[in-house]
Amino acid sequence: MPVRATTTNTGVSVKKVKPVLDLVRGMRVEEALDMLQLMPSPVAAQVARVVKSASANAENELMARASDLKIVETFANQAPTTKRFRARARGRASRILKRSSHVTVVVDEESDLGQ
Repeated sequence: MPVRATTTNTGVSVKKVKPVLDLVRGMRVEEALDMLQLMPSPVAAQVARVVKSASANAENELMARASDLKIVETFANQAPTTKRFRARARGRASRILKRSSHVTVVVDEESDLGQ
């Protein structure tokens, strides 16, 4: 049975989160955490937190060991955009869009994947 963890309003755009999620999709949880720890991107730290949370959820709900877990699915959805204005020349203003995202990680036991 798959178990999921979600973080909302990360403050990072979906465009920046997706390459990191693509790297860890399909990996075992321990390998993914090792890879994320070595990545220089600050996004990797946020994704690592979600992976750890999904692993802890699976340990509590399924009584599964972290070594048996595999990342089945990862995705990022767009969160509400914060709108700001910047002063421009001649008394005008331009809009700044600060995009955010919701990150979801789904883990499952490796033995259950063959069913």
